[in-house]
Amino acid sequence: MNSDRNILDASREIRDEVRYDLEGRFDVTDNEVLTIIDERIRLKTRQHAMQLSEKLAIRKEVFNSIRRLDVLQELIDDPGITEIMVNGMHSIFIEKDGSLRDTGRAFDSADRLMDIIQQIVAGANRTVNAASPIVDARLDDGSRVNVVLSPVALNGPILTIRRFPKVPMSGKRLVDTGSVSREALEFLEMLVRAKYNILISGGTGAGKTTMLGVLSGAIPANERIITIEDSAELTIQGIDNLVSLEARNANIKGCDPISIRDLIKTALRMRPDRIIVGEVRGAESIDMLQAMNVGQDGSMSTIHANSAKDALSRLETMMLLNTDIPIYALRRQMASGIDFLVHLSRLRDGSRKVIEIREITGCSDNEIHSHNIYRFEETGEVKGKVQGGLVKAGDIENTDKLKRAGIKY
Repeated sequence: MNSDRNILDASREIRDEVRYDLEGRFDVTDNEVLTIIDERIRLKTRQHAMQLSEKLAIRKEVFNSIRRLDVLQELIDDPGITEIMVNGMHSIFIEKDGSLRDTGRAFDSADRLMDIIQQIVAGANRTVNAASPIVDARLDDGSRVNVVLSPVALNGPILTIRRFPKVPMSGKRLVDTGSVSREALEFLEMLVRAKYNILISGGTGAGKTTMLGVLSGAIPANERIITIEDSAELTIQGIDNLVSLEARNANIKGCDPISIRDLIKTALRMRPDRIIVGEVRGAESIDMLQAMNVGQDGSMSTIHANSAKDALSRLETMMLLNTDIPIYALRRQMASGIDFLVHLSRLRDGSRKVIEIREITGCSDNEIHSHNIYRFEETGEVKGKVQGGLVKAGDIENTDKLKRAGIKY
């Protein structure tokens, strides 16, 4: 037995045999499963000679298919992979080192892929089926999961897994990788300590959640923090008085949905010093902004947008679709509630960088006024890598919170 094809065939045969051995047994430990696999491999070697490396490969593959996430498990275990994209049973892509790659892997059947999806979703206490074909969930390690099924997905069950580092990203690492300059990061951390309200914007995969987690690390340890997310992924360290809330979808058992908006409203009754919302996408933007305007200084959130200015436009649109507040009053609330915008972008070389830090300075003549404090200036490209960095473009105009916090700027 000296080919990958033969190993694959042997793995499938042994997997089916082990599943037959386990049928009707629900209290089998992982060690017992491995013992059964080893016995099946031993019997298989009587028919075909196998090298030790082949036996170990089959052992691992069979165990993963029975007790873990099948062909996805090795991808999950690879710390260099940041995204796993399953486009039906025959197509699995990954993102690694900033580029997309076809893994050449596939599931044996659509039923097996559905088994894995249901295993993931059930572990997160969520439900997905033809009647409710879209769900967001997370793995035990904090990885973000999105599932789309038929009839919405035309080419089979779609599973997308966003991986996060096992060790939370630190400000130092962001600086070392060139995502932000040390000066700009220290400036942002100063804003957090002074309790300025910050909205972080960017596209998909730009690093918004990572930046939110890093900036949360600058919050004083004696404060009470409440985090609110669709699927909990934020890692905040150094805060003992921390409450993490997660939204809930409706399910077939009759449980009512609990939205981000519901959680923001209840968080205001929990005596928070700050509220951190993972992302605003709709009506919850109204409650988030009201929280910023009624004393929850130092609150933070993220939003999908193409630029810092576009973030304001998108936030305005969200609110207009969900409230009858006149636009001039809405813009005054936005200018009063949001102090700074931090925009991140994923550049053409795959790198993630802070592109601009913008201060909201007020509202007059029905227009929100802002100006750049830092902006990214590109200087060229070397071996496919974008060169450049953040440059200082202005100074803070509204320094009241700095003064109240006793911070000299």
